[in-house]
Amino acid sequence: MRYLARTWQEEGSTIVEFPDCEGCVTQADPGQDVAAVAGEALESWIEAELVTGQIPPRPSERLRRRSGCAVLGVDVPPRLAVKLALRWARQARGLTQVQLARLAGVAQPSLARVESPGSNPTVATLEKIAAALGCRLEVALAPMPLRAPVPSPAALRSRPRRSRRGTARAATA
Repeated sequence: MRYLARTWQEEGSTIVEFPDCEGCVTQADPGQDVAAVAGEALESWIEAELVTGQIPPRPSERLRRRSGCAVLGVDVPPRLAVKLALRWARQARGLTQVQLARLAGVAQPSLARVESPGSNPTVATLEKIAAALGCRLEVALAPMPLRAPVPSPAALRSRPRRSRRGTARAATA
């Protein structure tokens, strides 16, 4: 899931605005990673909407270009994308949390936690809720754009890791 943002330069900084997300605007100073700053702003905005019980709008597929602006696509982290998809599906079916919880065979407080930003629901719980919504749960792994070489499995096993006390120790295979 991806939201589109407009970016433009203003007094040396890059301004990022998400037209679909009312009030979600941020600024990247020179030298900052614009995409990372935009991602943090979008994530915080979505979390705030979810915490207050709002249903954020679906992202537009296209954005009208404006003179002097560029378009930036910003992915929603999967842990938030699933919450948005659930809220949109529940809204489309016209169900309250209580009604959906009853259909899914889960407690309403459990469903409320699933829809909150900080939760990490199990796949089994998501499957129950999806089925109650008349949907199926799909999981996909998509290749990421490479920014650095991907380490081999052997390299991952031999990397030092931090113990609970903060000292590095060698990982064993």
